[in-house]
Amino acid sequence: MSPDLTDEQRSKHREAGEILARVRAEAADRVEVGASHLEIAEYAEERIRELGGEPAFPVNISVDEEAAHATPEPGDDETFGEEMINLDIGVHVDGWLADTAVTVDLSGHPELAEAPAEALSAAIEVIEPGVHTGEIGAEIESVIDGYGYNPVVNLSGHGLGHWEQHTDPNIPNRAVESGVELEVGDVVAIEPFATDGGGKVTEGSDEEIFALEREASVRNRDARQALEQIVEEFKTLPFARRWLDTRRSEMALRRLERQNVVHGYPVLKEDDGCLVSQKEHTVIVTEDGCEVTTRPR
Repeated sequence: MSPDLTDEQRSKHREAGEILARVRAEAADRVEVGASHLEIAEYAEERIRELGGEPAFPVNISVDEEAAHATPEPGDDETFGEEMINLDIGVHVDGWLADTAVTVDLSGHPELAEAPAEALSAAIEVIEPGVHTGEIGAEIESVIDGYGYNPVVNLSGHGLGHWEQHTDPNIPNRAVESGVELEVGDVVAIEPFATDGGGKVTEGSDEEIFALEREASVRNRDARQALEQIVEEFKTLPFARRWLDTRRSEMALRRLERQNVVHGYPVLKEDDGCLVSQKEHTVIVTEDGCEVTTRPR
């Protein structure tokens, strides 16, 4: 977090948010039955670059019981059916980030898609200097409960740092006593998740998103080539296997994982196999409330 944001840093956060608001709307408009996961992910990522930013992480396309960390694999031919789809997209400008998400409901459960959106609006209303993160969580929980659904309690919002997608503080999706008070200049992603299941997620077996853990000497040629690209292009931010230029990328990443050079992000799924919806904005805490950087301007 950067309570002492300079004008230039604040401007880059805003620029990232403006790009993201536009790309989120354009990508969501393309989600329909029969549309390709890979084409939409690649469209959004390339559009971010066209508009002057860089993806802060691979576009997450989570379907039905998936909550996070799902992104197409190289050559993915999967298409959308009558499903609940969450798009989670991030942008950075020189390492200063914005993060946003939206649910596109093709499954016939509009109220489940509405619940996190209304919860997000309620959370944003109470954000100001001195507000406790537990109070934000209470607002989220109250709205989602009012719809008859459960918040996903082991997922949370988070701070955004320079080249850091997840920093303190955690912003819970339920009322908790622990936490911190927000300060002027804090940049946080508020991220309610709702489900018609029990409200917890666990890790699946699939991994297509990774991030650098540490730099190290690597003997294998393919793994070394992959590491050079990771350090140069992605730094500490998450990346997709499909972004790597190296041959045999899956094997190269497994080698890097075994050496604790990179770590993977397993797809997170709702424990009961039930639907998950999501809505997310990035805000900067100001003296009289907050500025939502990822709203359309």
